[in-house]
Amino acid sequence: MNRIRELREQRNLKQIDLAKAINVRQNTLSTWETGRYEPDLEMLSRLANYFDVSVDYLLGREGMVEQKKEA
Repeated sequence: MNRIRELREQRNLKQIDLAKAINVRQNTLSTWETGRYEPDLEMLSRLANYFDVSVDYLLGREGMVEQKKEA
């Protein structure tokens, strides 16, 4: 499931309510939730601030382990 949709549903928000809160159209938010398009960096930052999560979390990168190169 899309992280934006997941966070929105956890907070019992309708798409229209979240769209208004971050100042985008509902159909734009819908395209992000369905994966048709991805929000740009500014919108990712707005969403992260709104939901109090990291941009990495929204991108699904949370928990990724960086592999170290051995010399």
